[in-house]
Amino acid sequence: MQALAPYRVYFEIVLTITSVALIASILMQSRGAGLGSVFGGTGTVFKTRRGIEKLLSYFTAYAAVFFALLCFITWMIPSK
Repeated sequence: MQALAPYRVYFEIVLTITSVALIASILMQSRGAGLGSVFGGTGTVFKTRRGIEKLLSYFTAYAAVFFALLCFITWMIPSK
């Protein structure tokens, strides 16, 4: 990984952009799911994701995997 040392700053920039996109995609997902049903919310109805919700769900999953791989690669590159 020594050959990638000059490009570490570019990896960090892409990592920052990916983290902002991941945070935004998580915050844009529907609010009705999750721990709300544990505390008395209406979580008994099963809802399938369609359209933009499904696309956003896939984007979040792919962005999370890309973020994890990019973190690992950036960690392996030595800093100056």
